[in-house]
Amino acid sequence: MSGFLTTHVLDTARGLPAHGLQITLYRLEGPARVELARMVTNVDGRTDSPILPVSEFGTGQYELVFAAGDYLRATGQAGASPLFLDEIPIRFGINDPQSHYHVPLLLSPYGFSTYRGS
Repeated sequence: MSGFLTTHVLDTARGLPAHGLQITLYRLEGPARVELARMVTNVDGRTDSPILPVSEFGTGQYELVFAAGDYLRATGQAGASPLFLDEIPIRFGINDPQSHYHVPLLLSPYGFSTYRGS
């Protein structure tokens, strides 16, 4: 079995999963970003399938971009324009193609955090 990539987005300001948040995955190839997937979180704040499935998984540099601004506007948390947080890019490396990489996002209108989950 090969590895795969997943995420989970939690809205820490509301204490709920972030439903309806768009996520885009890119593979970084030198200065270029190649879009691999575009998904939206479900009611549990997760995607319905792995963002990067087993069949496409490989070592390299990647970037997840979370459309936080659109989500914050849709949930009435945006505040004045320009937003403090709009798109949140998280760059990370995959060096073990046999592992599960889980990159969660804890989100509020004025801060976020991430870590390598399990």
